[in-house]
Amino acid sequence: MDIKTDRNLVERMTWDEAARRIDHGASAILPIGAAAKQHGFHLPLNTDRIQAEWLAARLTETIDALIWPTLSYGHYPAFVEYAGSTSLSAPVFEAVVQQIASGILKHGCRALFALDTGISTRAPIERALAHLGAGNALHLRIHEGPRYRKAAADLAEQRHGSHADELETSLMLALAPELVDMSRAEASPALIKDAPGRLTPTDSTSASYSRSGSFGDPTLATPAKGKILLKAMLDDLNEQVLAFLARLATAPPIRSMSR
Repeated sequence: MDIKTDRNLVERMTWDEAARRIDHGASAILPIGAAAKQHGFHLPLNTDRIQAEWLAARLTETIDALIWPTLSYGHYPAFVEYAGSTSLSAPVFEAVVQQIASGILKHGCRALFALDTGISTRAPIERALAHLGAGNALHLRIHEGPRYRKAAADLAEQRHGSHADELETSLMLALAPELVDMSRAEASPALIKDAPGRLTPTDSTSASYSRSGSFGDPTLATPAKGKILLKAMLDDLNEQVLAFLARLATAPPIRSMSR
């Protein structure tokens, strides 16, 4: 973590330092990325958290924002058969996100960005932020921007995938190559064609069988693909946050919540 980013981490501040930053207009970023979720034989269980924290740090180069500690437990039911993987129920996860987001906004942050690296987490996060009704919270879904979607479509050689696959492994080769063991990368079997639901490492007759836990073909990943994907993803995120802040600046003021 570089010095500039370190200064934006709430966990390393005193409460009055955080208050001064908020009073001067800082937004808040809540990274949401699993630290206990299998990612095949070749990637660590904290792959999602690594991506969430890297992206949050890069966003603070564009906007004035404080980064809250990463929410590293979430709703990840597809992976619970793999050792080390942990999942909360959707209602529990939704309630946790809602309470954390509400608490952050009560301190008077200009805006809250929930930076989400998951897929099964999307619906609960949407519901949680909708319940706030504040109008100054935005769900950032890292795979849904137009630049990223185009880059993924242009680069992908695999026929299917969405987890520990060609694209995610490429991202990690660009972000943290020392944590990727390509000698252990293993494609999921052709039996899996569509989004599989709950994967299984043991039932080889199941349409959701994946011995390694990958869904896709990580053996096709390269650092070059990862760099292109990261740039596209970050460009999308920067555009979203800047547009959102611009809309807030022209909207009627939101009643500040007492600290």
